[in-house]
Amino acid sequence: MTYQGRQRRRLTATVTDLDVEVQKAFLVGVVLGGDSTDAAQRSLDELALLTDTAGSDPVDAELLKRDRPDPARFIGKGQAEELAAITKALDIDVVVFDNDLTPVQQRNLAKIFHCDVVDRIAVILDIFAQHATSNEGMLQVELALLRYHLPRLRGKGAELSRQGFGLGGIGSRGPGETRLETDRRRIYSRVTRLEKEIKNLSNSRNTQRKARRSSHTPLVALVGYTNAGKSTLLNQITDAEVLTEDRLFSTLGSTVRKAHLPSGEDILLSDTVGFVRRLPHMLIEAFRSTLEEINDATLMLHVVDSSDPGAESQITAVREVLLEIGAAQIDEQIVFNKTDLADPVALARLKRVYPDAVFLSALTGDGIDGLGDTITKRLADQYQEVKLSIPYDRADLVAAIHREGAVISADHGEDGTVVRARIHPAELNRFSEFVV
Repeated sequence: MTYQGRQRRRLTATVTDLDVEVQKAFLVGVVLGGDSTDAAQRSLDELALLTDTAGSDPVDAELLKRDRPDPARFIGKGQAEELAAITKALDIDVVVFDNDLTPVQQRNLAKIFHCDVVDRIAVILDIFAQHATSNEGMLQVELALLRYHLPRLRGKGAELSRQGFGLGGIGSRGPGETRLETDRRRIYSRVTRLEKEIKNLSNSRNTQRKARRSSHTPLVALVGYTNAGKSTLLNQITDAEVLTEDRLFSTLGSTVRKAHLPSGEDILLSDTVGFVRRLPHMLIEAFRSTLEEINDATLMLHVVDSSDPGAESQITAVREVLLEIGAAQIDEQIVFNKTDLADPVALARLKRVYPDAVFLSALTGDGIDGLGDTITKRLADQYQEVKLSIPYDRADLVAAIHREGAVISADHGEDGTVVRARIHPAELNRFSEFVV
């Protein structure tokens, strides 16, 4: 079945306008066994966006069916030869499979297609390699690239010893120009050095996290699928001025900013890398120190693009990654963003299915106040309301209550200050003798 009928975002149009030759890509999706054809088609649509974001032009695609993968080529030899005839006619530079390929399958297919053959993992790694700007991000991406390329070195030493070849593009951006690919020992040595550097940066990040914990300011983490609008929401709430683009993975770093709730309480709002279906395991491992900041959160705001037809499948994909990094137990608040772009019928259905969700547009600001009220309520539900009688000679405790909890009222009596406040159970022990 030929892939047609979708209006692609041409992010490479500006490059084409400058008469720079763009790598032409042909996409291949395979429906295995009893898998859903609709789900495979949505995944193929997403691969087109990923390929486009990586800088290549997805000119056409094919969705195939098989009972099981072929060990040698993933698809049948006849299927591969048919596709090879099509790609030759279209003058294709790279064939991109939506499925994960083994090194053997990748090499055998490249011989049939007479061009580069890559899989979904390679595309996502390529995007991360282009978008990583911070020192930590670049180290994490290089580590993931090395782990991916290591089992694929056989027969590719000459090709991979250069930063890029041919048109460049997907599959040609390697970890560097040092010809590490011809010497496995040097690659292992580089991996070890990268792991140490990332660990040192992780230790520094842990120190910052301890400092945030000591302030007892609640941390609210923004999580969600890539391009769901998390950075736009962060900017709307905190004036953080984080880069926002209508493209996948425009944000790879972690940003933490202070925000003020309508109740007067301060929170820390954290934004990090977005997720995607089948996010490569080596990326999760490389970015683990960044992603694990989510584990410190008191509340997660799970931001979902309400205008996307696959919004609910994106929720599932995000929750799978949260489970893998050990953050699935954190209190979650669903936030449907981009309501200004959503189909009214689809939006009405989401409101029925998710009655406790918040619906807003981070771009226009509509619904932002309601989100602030919801955060206040969700945080309050995690705190215990108590009444304390604090002697006047222990004014330090009153200050601590203001710092570590939310003061509802404070009345000055003959023997001291009577404070009604919401305090986290973990902090209540130090005030226990003054509880009324």
